[in-house]
Amino acid sequence: VEEMRQSARIVEQCFRDMPEGEVMSKRLPKIFKPPVGEAYSRTESPRGELSFFMVSDGTPNPVRVHVRAPSFVHLSILPELLKGVKVADVIAILGSLDTVLGEVDR
Repeated sequence: VEEMRQSARIVEQCFRDMPEGEVMSKRLPKIFKPPVGEAYSRTESPRGELSFFMVSDGTPNPVRVHVRAPSFVHLSILPELLKGVKVADVIAILGSLDTVLGEVDR
C-alpha cells in the first residue's frame, strides 16, 4: 500500500512540475512519410528482445519491414534441445520455451 501512495506522490509531483502550454505543439500528419533510408530499432519485451527493421523510399508505404520476434528466436534452439529426448518429452520442452505461436507464424 505504501508503494501505491509513493506512486501517487510521484504522479502529483509530475503534474505540479509540468510546464504550462499545449501538450503537443503541432498536429501530426495523418499520413506518415519517413525519410529515405533504413531504420533499426529494438526494445525489451516480456519474452525477450523485439526488433524492427524498415527500409523506406520516402513514400508512406515501406519498401521492406522485418520483425524479429523473441519467440521465433527461441525456437531456433529447438533442434539442439530435442536431441536424444523421447517424443513424450517434446511438448514439455516446447512449453518451457514459453513461445507465442502468433509470433512464429511466417
